[in-house]
This record gives sequence, C-alpha cells and structure tokens, in this order.
Amino acid sequence: MGYPDQRFDVNLSILFTELPLLERPAAAAAAGFTAVELWWPWIETPTPSQAELDALKKALDDAGTQLVGLNFYAGQLPGPDRGALSVPGTESDRFRANIEVAADFAASVGCTALNALYGNRVEGADPQVQDALALENLVLAARAADRIGAILLVETLNKPESPLYPLVGAPAAVEVVDKVNAATGLGNAKFLLDLYHLSMNGEDLSQVIKAYAAKTGHVQIADNPGRGAPGTGSLPLERLLDELKDAGYAGWVGLEYKPGDRPSAESFDWLPASARAAR
Repeated sequence: MGYPDQRFDVNLSILFTELPLLERPAAAAAAGFTAVELWWPWIETPTPSQAELDALKKALDDAGTQLVGLNFYAGQLPGPDRGALSVPGTESDRFRANIEVAADFAASVGCTALNALYGNRVEGADPQVQDALALENLVLAARAADRIGAILLVETLNKPESPLYPLVGAPAAVEVVDKVNAATGLGNAKFLLDLYHLSMNGEDLSQVIKAYAAKTGHVQIADNPGRGAPGTGSLPLERLLDELKDAGYAGWVGLEYKPGDRPSAESFDWLPASARAAR
C-alpha cells in the first residue's frame, strides 16, 4: 500500500508551467512519469488549428507520454472562469464548438477521460436556466465522449477559491453525474474526486470516498493548506489514497499541485522514482 501502489499522472497545466506547453511532456518524462493530464491548453479558443493540435500530439508521442485526462474548453483557466457550459450566450456556444474538437483530439492520443467544468453562476441569470443549459451541454459532451470510448467527468471545486461555482460539495457534483446518466442512458458520466477541493470545503474525506468511490472516474490531489506537493500540508493523502483503493478505485491519480518556489522537477521527492511510470 502507500504511494508506490498508485497510478499517478502529472497535470501539465499546473506543473512544468515554467516551460512552453510543447516542452512539458518531455519534462514530465524526464522526471520519470509516463502519464499526463491537461486543462484545455488553448484558453483563447475552443477550436485551435489542426497544426496546433498536431503539434501537441507530436509532443506527447515524442515524449512517450500517455494523455489520460483532458478538460473541455473552460474559459479563462487559470483565471476568473471555472468552466463555460452553464454560462448562457457566447461561452456556452464556445463550449459546444469545442465538444467534438476535444473528443477528436482525445481519440487521436488515446485519452479516455474528458472533464467538463460546470461554470460559475452569472449575475442576472436564473440558476435554474443555467442548470438546464448545463444538463443539455453535458448530455452532448457525454455522447461525444461515448463516441470515442471515453468517460465524462464532473468536478467539485471549493467555495473559498471558487465562490460562484455551484458544485462545491461532493453530493452536488454526483447529483449532476446521475442526471446526465439518466438523460443519456450511457452511464459514462463519472465524478472527479479532488481531495484538495473537498478538504477546502471541510468535507469528511473518508466519508466521501466510502459514499462515492464507485461513481468516481478520476482522482486529483494536492496537499492542504497551500495546494502544494504531498507532505507540504497536513492532509493524510497516502492513507486517503489507500482508502480509495480499498473501496475499489483503480484509476488514475492526477498530481494537480503547485510546485512552490522550486522547479517542478524538484517537487516529486515525496514519490520514489520507481513509482512514477504508468502501470
């Protein structure tokens, strides 16, 4: 048990950001990792050129890294936005324009998990109207994911850092997952369980794991406080990951933490080099 018993991947949108995007897969590989994940890399556009998509695919392939998770277009992230799919008007349209682009790119690199960030509440917009729009867009995303043999992820964030994001408790995100699965009949919507965000919400992490491990499609970690590497805060991450495994979760654990003041490559000393390659 313990860290060496897990399947880790590196989030290249929060780690190795001192490097240009196309150099990050090789940097992760040099640190010993063979699996990576990404937020939508082109925050300005949901529909990048084929040349840009091809260049990212080549960078992943050349490094020998497998992309195991990809966000759909989510607006300005990092930045003020927390997704686009529930935001009426232009942002929702941009999300829809991105659905097939993201799914096709994921298929081209063998990525089988697509994360759809819900989006913030908008002043002047009826929350029920936003939720109806969200369900409509998530159904489209779930069908696109199913077309390529992938799962659709719905994520809980935390209220202190994302006060306008409505899915700030595990039950809220799981409720959306259940609604999407009921609407599509596909069963491919899953919960993205992020231990950092849940801890920031003050949730009972062991209880969340017991309740929702069976509906969990992906896990992300960072320590708390600080959102740093394991061991920089007080979360019992090793024990919690063991609990997830005992509850039947055998999927990826994304390293979605900030490296602090040091280069990203130096932030992995908590994990033996022999435990970093995908298994």
